[in-house]
Amino acid sequence: MVQKYQSPVRVYKYTFEMVMAAYEKRFPMCPLIPVFLGSEKLSEYKNEDGSLQIVERSCKLNVEAPRLLKKIAGVEHVYFIQKNTLNWKERTLLIEAHNETFANRVLVNEVCSYSVHPDNEDWTCFEQSASLDIKSFFGFESTVEKIAMRQYTANVKRGKEVIEHYLMELTAQGTRHIPRWTPPVSAPAADVVPVSSHPAPVSLTPLGTEPPDTEVDGTPGEAAGSLCEPTASDAAKLDTDYIERYLGRLSPMQESCLIQLRQWLQETHKGKIPKDQHILRFLRSRDFNLERTHEILCQSLTWRKQNQLDHILEIWRPPPVLQDYYAGGWHYHDRDGRPLYILRLGQMDTKGLLKALGEEAILRHVLSINEDGQRRCEENTRVFGRPITSWTCLVDMEGLNMRHLWRPGVKTLLRIIEVVEANYPETLGRLLILRAPRVFPVLWTLVSPFINENTRQKFLVYSGSNFQGAGGLLDYIEKDLLPDFLGGDCLCNIPEGGMVPKSLYQSEETLDNTDHIRLWTETIYQSANIFKGAPHEKVIEILEPASVITWDFDILKGDVVFNIFHSKRPLMAHCRDAAGSISAFAVGNNVQLIDRSWVLGKDYSSVESPLICREGESIQGSHVTRWPGSYILQWKMLTPSPCNSNLPRVDDVLASLQVSSYKCKIMFYTEVLASEDFRGSMSSLESCHSGFSQLSAATTSSSQSHSSSLISRDKMQDKKLKRLQSQKV
Repeated sequence: MVQKYQSPVRVYKYTFEMVMAAYEKRFPMCPLIPVFLGSEKLSEYKNEDGSLQIVERSCKLNVEAPRLLKKIAGVEHVYFIQKNTLNWKERTLLIEAHNETFANRVLVNEVCSYSVHPDNEDWTCFEQSASLDIKSFFGFESTVEKIAMRQYTANVKRGKEVIEHYLMELTAQGTRHIPRWTPPVSAPAADVVPVSSHPAPVSLTPLGTEPPDTEVDGTPGEAAGSLCEPTASDAAKLDTDYIERYLGRLSPMQESCLIQLRQWLQETHKGKIPKDQHILRFLRSRDFNLERTHEILCQSLTWRKQNQLDHILEIWRPPPVLQDYYAGGWHYHDRDGRPLYILRLGQMDTKGLLKALGEEAILRHVLSINEDGQRRCEENTRVFGRPITSWTCLVDMEGLNMRHLWRPGVKTLLRIIEVVEANYPETLGRLLILRAPRVFPVLWTLVSPFINENTRQKFLVYSGSNFQGAGGLLDYIEKDLLPDFLGGDCLCNIPEGGMVPKSLYQSEETLDNTDHIRLWTETIYQSANIFKGAPHEKVIEILEPASVITWDFDILKGDVVFNIFHSKRPLMAHCRDAAGSISAFAVGNNVQLIDRSWVLGKDYSSVESPLICREGESIQGSHVTRWPGSYILQWKMLTPSPCNSNLPRVDDVLASLQVSSYKCKIMFYTEVLASEDFRGSMSSLESCHSGFSQLSAATTSSSQSHSSSLISRDKMQDKKLKRLQSQKV
């Protein structure tokens, strides 16, 4: 593979003639460039007026390679052919070099240029690019590539220091200005001295009178440059001062990767090119591997364009539920100048937010936070005068318990992590977790495998209330900026969260009624209307016995009866509306799968005792299947019909019930887990620690053995939870 290098534009705040004078002073020998052992002039050319000079030389270089490798190769030094084209009229110097040694095995090509700064004619720009292609080298191709690129990038930095050294030396000697080249004129009289066709001898001697030991060229692999203000003269180029001021210190190879990837995007990407900070984050997340970074960055840019992420801060307005119950917001900055985001996770009703808004709105809100974080990083870079490319997140987990870790919520969290990791890498500089409860190891065990290793190393976890001492929170946040709810004196205006009223839960039809493009095509929670005499049913196909059906549903309106049946006959893939006519499936319509002609106990059988569910209740539970086949989850409107044999003997209750509406409404989630997966799932843990698993203790005789087995597994899982709680993250 061809290894390439592209330097940023290095700008000298000196004239081209001064830089050429400094360039000349490096020869014939320069103690600052020990690898350059000398050169031999092969040819030279000079035009009539002296404005163009072309010199070709053979340069001898010492290669810092292992002794064994030199012995195998049979050489101590390598030779390069270098061609310099100096144009005094255009004020440019072009340096082209390629290797002569091992040319049939290794190809090294380098191009360097000095030119006048496009915005300031008294400044000089230097650019450098090179490529290395190792075809074969006695089986040491990888070793030679590493040695060559390491030595090359070291010489890049050394070349910059050499030019700056000699510029300072010229200034110290009193040489601050060198006249430009002017065309020669014929002298009208013998006593008139012709104008020189080159700058004063203090800087450059004409090639015809050049001392034999003086060189006007440089050595292959060198670079030069100094710092300057960022310019906008050429949007495709970056200069060194801009990189250091706004992006931070980068190695020569990291600079090269940034510039190359930027050029690739300009050539291939159809659309808006991201900012350099954004490109650099992707490079860091893939250890500056150009091919891998280019692939994932292009995927991310396409995703951003499809979902209008470049305009999310202008078009996204958090719904009132988020503004009132989402306990998170920005709060000044940390000691390093990073924007500080505080999330009071333990005070949030994550389940209520998910059911009131859906994962689509929550994801969009999280993405807007990431976009706002990048904007705040750019603002803080200007305020603090140093590169700030990431932000700090402080998560207060006081109040976190098992209600935050129900399976649909964890599933949503993992989906959000996946999207953020793919499109916002290296935006998080530090994550401070405070007052971590004993259930935190459970959450960490579930989500940590989905978090990038570089990101996981930025997590700092503090349990208990002693988080301000040595090595604690005050090491990262100033005392006067510490929020009041963490013992500081700074007022924090972040909402305190609280329970979301169930009256704010929305049906899926409402959540789908949005004007923006959906980021997720399918939702975790579904909703359905239930009419009198027309229940809502959901079929679940079970391939292996002892699988576990889990559910989580809310009764938003009316009272319902929940049943689970096993079908002995094939199900017809249709649904009936409230009038009983067959219609295509639509979310929100009641779906009937059990034909009205079927006989209970013959065509299908009940595998759980019916459960009466009241308006406003939340129900969670699970069922261990005994047979493969089709299982039907049924929600049916509760009516005062004590003669219904499917209902338990609650005649007194049913007699007092009054049907308050012509329809009921539910929001539900179901999932099937293999038995071995269920043992380690959040649903299994919930059956030990919540009162929502109402059907597990009320199974029919046909499944009591399986339920007993499930209860014993839950006890085992309870012991596992206690072990996890004792571990330190």
